[in-house]
Amino acid sequence: MARIIKEQIKKINSLLDEHGELPPEWKWVLFPPEKQEYELVYGGKQREEEIISQTMALPLQNVRTFNNGPGKKKGQWYNRLIFGDNLQAMKSLLNDSDIAGKVKLIYIDPPFATKKDFKGTQDQKAYQDKIEGAEFIEFLRKRLVLLKELLAKDGTIYIHLDSRKSHYIKVVMDELFPYSEFAEISWVCGLMGSGKYYPKAHETILCYKKNGAYFNPPERLGYSTRITGALVKDKDGWYYTRGQESSGGRNYLKTYICNNSKLTKEQAIEEANCKRPQAAWSVWIGKESLAKAFNDNHVGTYAYTKTEKTGYPTQKPERLLKRIIEASSRDGDVILDVFAGSGTTCAVAEKLGRRWVGIDSGKLAIYTVQKRLLNLKAKMGNKGRKLKAKQFVLQNAGLYDFATLKDLSWEDWRFFALQLFECRDKPHDIGNLKLDGMKGTSSVLVFNWKKNPGELISEETISDIHAMIGKKIGKKFYIIAPMMAFDFFQDYVDKDGVRYYALRIPYNVIKELHIRDFQVVLQARKASNVNDIQDAYGFSFMIAPEVSWDTKKKNKVAILKTKKFKSRAWIKGEAHKGEKETLTMLMVDLNYDGKVFDLDYTYYGEDLEANKWEAHFPLAEIGEKIMAVWIDHHGNESKAVIPRERFGLPKLTTVKKRRGKSAKK
Repeated sequence: MARIIKEQIKKINSLLDEHGELPPEWKWVLFPPEKQEYELVYGGKQREEEIISQTMALPLQNVRTFNNGPGKKKGQWYNRLIFGDNLQAMKSLLNDSDIAGKVKLIYIDPPFATKKDFKGTQDQKAYQDKIEGAEFIEFLRKRLVLLKELLAKDGTIYIHLDSRKSHYIKVVMDELFPYSEFAEISWVCGLMGSGKYYPKAHETILCYKKNGAYFNPPERLGYSTRITGALVKDKDGWYYTRGQESSGGRNYLKTYICNNSKLTKEQAIEEANCKRPQAAWSVWIGKESLAKAFNDNHVGTYAYTKTEKTGYPTQKPERLLKRIIEASSRDGDVILDVFAGSGTTCAVAEKLGRRWVGIDSGKLAIYTVQKRLLNLKAKMGNKGRKLKAKQFVLQNAGLYDFATLKDLSWEDWRFFALQLFECRDKPHDIGNLKLDGMKGTSSVLVFNWKKNPGELISEETISDIHAMIGKKIGKKFYIIAPMMAFDFFQDYVDKDGVRYYALRIPYNVIKELHIRDFQVVLQARKASNVNDIQDAYGFSFMIAPEVSWDTKKKNKVAILKTKKFKSRAWIKGEAHKGEKETLTMLMVDLNYDGKVFDLDYTYYGEDLEANKWEAHFPLAEIGEKIMAVWIDHHGNESKAVIPRERFGLPKLTTVKKRRGKSAKK
């Protein structure tokens, strides 16, 4: 324990007398961490080992494969789009030999900070800001710890941030990647904001390159026309002045770009640009209006181009990701983005011949990325010829479709069951009983319901197991099986000091088995919440909400009204039912082809409520049929295919069927 002075003792006593407990920050005074050169200290900071061990690994359930090629062979790569909490999904990827330690490039564009509403005194507000700041840092740090484990020994990681949090995360990254080369990239995205204080002009991208990592510097940038136009020659060469204007011409600096006075101005500029060191990341990447100033070596506007616009908040331009991916990866390398958002990283990686994995916890993001990958154009900015993406699979991590689990092979089912309950895959025998794994130090049996259809696990079955091996298995024994395979309702059965747990799929939560209760990621109900930070823990199973709807038209507008919406989600073992307040968004494909949902319009729950639960879209854009997808606050979906006739439109017979697309609403 640290030595504390008398004043600190008095302060501790007064705090204990006043509140009965000490604020969290006092633990650093009483129990200081091991001495380091520097360390970012804040409440709630976990050790790296704790983060890795306490994160729950969730199995990845295949939902659908797009652009199917030949059947997947063992060891064959396929790109992945994963819906779920990225922390738990990454923990599962650590068990994937194709990905763990083999990711050559990571780019993430995480939420920049929390946006909680808080009312109170000035002191309360200041305290809340500190709490939110610590929560954000640890939220991101936990993910960076897992990303560090996934990154190859010769990999590179980029973190896209703004000025509010970049300095904190820089210290975190210095702790996690102490021997990596570092670069701070300023992405000049134009002046934003107004008022009396300095407006925002750029965002920051932190780059950490491990030893031996590939690096292909960006193109050199020539001197700006402002400089080349102001060049002056003397006996020592060509130069421009700095400070002359602000000092009234009395004091200024000469900056030579060429030390050869015999050359013409044009020759001097050419030689200077050729000899100028690689700009690396000391470059301006930004507004189209800067094109001439930087000899067209710009990336693009902050707002991306119209042809690549998805309507997703925080979308980044393809040319920005092109520069990053080309600089730090080769053809065929694995690229990872765990805040996939609008899918820019996935789309650009696809165009550049890289393999990719994208993760996001928002249904809007997943459908936006899916649409983007199915409508790719070969050139950056989504221009040029149509490009068919390589085969990719959509996977769920944490919200599962129980109906499709029965289609798994026995080995896949067994693996899924063990992963679901955080059990180690470790076949072993006790007596004559073959067991499948371990949970902690206790044995686990996965009941083979496929081999024994119709057979039930009863209390008599437990008695038989206990008679065989009861004295050899310690105090706990776990049996995993489908819910309907158990012939008793209690969560465990006690026999002579041994507790036999029934682990049911779908999961009936047994609080003794987990550190904390399960919590799921909530879907955004308004646009401003799309990038809120959230932590999930555990898993659930899909239960479609109850929905009733009606259609009508008014002038040239089609109207889809949600009459009834009721979530039936199961969380923490209990049904949490809600009415329309649990409707987070409605998504619509106006020309559904019967195979793939291709998102056209998104309506947030808050906007629907304000518009009397009506979604409006142009009649002229409706194809043969539309698909509507209602999503509750836990990500459960209810879908409906609606023929155009329901909107009072004639059948498409002689009229050419077409694809009507428009910007997101």
